[in-house]
Amino acid sequence: MLKGLTTAALTAALLAGSAITAAAQDFTIRATANSNENDEDYDGLIVFKNHVENASNGRIAVELFIGTQLCSGGAECLQGVSDGSIDVFVTTSGGAAGIFPYVQVLDLPYLMSDDRVAEHVLSGDFTRTMREMALEDSGDTIRIMTIGNTGGWRNFANTQRRVQMPSDLEGLKIRTVVADLPQEVVKALGAAPTPISWPELFTSFQTGVVDGSKNGITDIMGMKFPDAGLQYVTLDGHAYMGAIWVMNNAKFMEMPEDLRRVVVDGFAALQQATFASPKRKSIQAYQDFVAGGGDLYVPTPEEKAAFRDAAAPVFDWFQENVDGGPEIYQALTEAVAEAEAELNAAYEADLN
Repeated sequence: MLKGLTTAALTAALLAGSAITAAAQDFTIRATANSNENDEDYDGLIVFKNHVENASNGRIAVELFIGTQLCSGGAECLQGVSDGSIDVFVTTSGGAAGIFPYVQVLDLPYLMSDDRVAEHVLSGDFTRTMREMALEDSGDTIRIMTIGNTGGWRNFANTQRRVQMPSDLEGLKIRTVVADLPQEVVKALGAAPTPISWPELFTSFQTGVVDGSKNGITDIMGMKFPDAGLQYVTLDGHAYMGAIWVMNNAKFMEMPEDLRRVVVDGFAALQQATFASPKRKSIQAYQDFVAGGGDLYVPTPEEKAAFRDAAAPVFDWFQENVDGGPEIYQALTEAVAEAEAELNAAYEADLN
């Protein structure tokens, strides 16, 4: 009898699922990420798809395209979002900077001190300010839905020596992307910025074309950079690796309000998933790095302050040279101050 009930229940569940699948969806969202199934972006999309399809009771279907099936890079993919051939895409600040230069504010060093501050900032009005700027600059076609994380924090890593102070970076060739801001950061800290494409970086470490990079630990271990000689990582946490999730604005706005709410909630769930995923994945990555003989150094508060002081000229450079720089810089610094004040009040309440 129990077996019969179990079979009946399973059959009913499958039929119910088939009924939802078979029902004509009111909307289909085509979402893509130029990554793979081991990436935080994929984790976020799975959570988004599950929430949106279930919470809409099947009225919205989400189709996932992981990799380069629909497009193969920030500019191309963002153009797809703008013209409506792609509904949802995730980009880094570097990938979007050619269209929205002010998103590079996320790469300014040492402004957000830890996960709690960053997550508070990216969940509030700062993201809405960036959304309004992107809508205006794209002719109301590209809507920033949320900003999550993709890889934790950027830290300095190199093949030569332990870095405890900015002076320890002097003379090192540090890999950057082609964008101006990362190069300005490296120069301000006394090192030599060397633009190298990501696929060439492993060989560049081996041959000495570059001595170091600015990466999260999961990227370092995922790409097996220690095998190429990368043995020193300094946890200076100079930049939070933000992932900017965008959606075609017309697709979003054509939905009724109840379904727009479902999509907004889906992106909130996605954001939380991408906040959490790097924390979990980095545990094993750090363990593997040290087990392989890697040198992992945590700067003291005084050393961290020295890094920030050395990088200070970059803040002025950003506001003077980047379109929209002053507005977005003010939005970020005000959001950081607000987050720190709220967290300090929480500490006061929780510690006493």
